[in-house]
Amino acid sequence: MTDGIPTVRPASSRASTARWCRAITEARWFAVTVFCLILVNAALLGAETYTRVVTDWYGWLHLAEHACVAAFTVEILLRLGAHADRPKGFFRDPWNLFDLAVVLSTFLPVVRENTTVLRLLRLARVLRTARFLPQLRIVLVAVARSLPGTLSFLLVGALLLYVYAMVGWVFFGRHDPQHYGSVGRAVLTLFLLMTLDGIGDAVHAGLEISRWSLLYYASYVLLASFVLVNVLIGVVLTSLEEARDMEHTPPAPAPRPTAAPVGQQALRDRIATARRALDDLERELAHASAPPAAEAERAVLVPAGTRDRG
Repeated sequence: MTDGIPTVRPASSRASTARWCRAITEARWFAVTVFCLILVNAALLGAETYTRVVTDWYGWLHLAEHACVAAFTVEILLRLGAHADRPKGFFRDPWNLFDLAVVLSTFLPVVRENTTVLRLLRLARVLRTARFLPQLRIVLVAVARSLPGTLSFLLVGALLLYVYAMVGWVFFGRHDPQHYGSVGRAVLTLFLLMTLDGIGDAVHAGLEISRWSLLYYASYVLLASFVLVNVLIGVVLTSLEEARDMEHTPPAPAPRPTAAPVGQQALRDRIATARRALDDLERELAHASAPPAAEAERAVLVPAGTRDRG
């Protein structure tokens, strides 16, 4: 306090602001409101695909878009305020980073001048519904975690397609140039056959060329349509289980910088208590081994000869 005026503590002010913003952002009505705003934004994007609607309601649509941008800006500011006492916590959440990027991109001059990019970014707001739908969030996280395994699957699938396309070009290129006249056409034909659509016609056409074509198509269908697809399904299911575990497991609290000093002080207190207990025990043992005061006085008063006669 200086001259009777209380000093304002910045840390206390940030903590109170964070509590106030956290009470708002963690309320159910806040999540429902933001979710409804996202749906309204999606409806506006759909309405803008109709030329007549844009012509008749251009002013209202433009005003509604600005209102959505303002509402999303207030939302992200409240979320930032909820982490005023721990700013790093805001950036640890990937959904917060995604929301912040979507909102900030709206204010970039280059983006605002490019209509196509601006519409794509507005479309990205629809993906924010995953923040309020746990099951959808789990699916999106599972898809993201399955990308490394999916890339490996694509690499193996591309190699398989190329090998079978080359074999098909060698055996069927001269007789069926429409489907196997080049490696590119053969790859396209085999890619479409991966869905088993038209596999019957392909087998019948191959049998007219050679009986070995049955082995060619049977091995391709077995590897491409059954083995590889099942491997991809296994990768996705594994990622889905991992994403579900991540969703249900609460994040570990970040260690506080004061944790180590507090632990050391507690250890010092316990050592001091143990030392005091040892000192008390030593004093008790010393008193127990010493002769009582009455016997000591008696030994002094009675002569040594008398004690011997007795």
